[in-house]
Amino acid sequence: MKRFCAFGVLTAAMLGWAGCQPPASSVPPTGTGAAPSNGAAAAAVAAPVDPRIPTQPNPRLQTMKLWVGPKSLVTELALSGFQQQTGMMFRTNMAEEEAMLFPSVYPERKAFWMMNTRLPLSLAYIDPNGAILEIYDLEPFNTNSVESVSANVQYVLETTQGWFKRNNITPGTVVSTEFGPLRKVFLPKQP
Repeated sequence: MKRFCAFGVLTAAMLGWAGCQPPASSVPPTGTGAAPSNGAAAAAVAAPVDPRIPTQPNPRLQTMKLWVGPKSLVTELALSGFQQQTGMMFRTNMAEEEAMLFPSVYPERKAFWMMNTRLPLSLAYIDPNGAILEIYDLEPFNTNSVESVSANVQYVLETTQGWFKRNNITPGTVVSTEFGPLRKVFLPKQP
């Protein structure tokens, strides 16, 4: 377990938190075009593809069992910056009792979007102690960011849409791992 913790912390620290967040630059999303400015009825010119935007799904990632209150989820761990940026993009299915967790090194305000994500998802913004702060439903392919209200978000958990509601999971519910509290597993040197 120590090797897993060290790997997770080092990877997250080195690559930082990218999440399924829109790129920091104002590059238009992949597949958009710009109309010619000469006013002619010409075909739209395709925008250049941004190499930072993923073009294929993550392979199945390392998993860990999470406990969300009394319910368990087999959870893929998006640990590297690229894994976090790609998230559930291009995936075609997610089982009811599966999820994806996005840990970060520091708590901050988070924003997720659904670019290239065809599955309807729900997400929970989680504080450093593992308590769910906010829950949102996300619509497929919606590129509007869903920003957390709180600036104290350290983990984000994505599930099938409606999973939290179907399982009576509300803000305040604590999330932990099969190895103990989130903080202890992902940030073992912090108090």
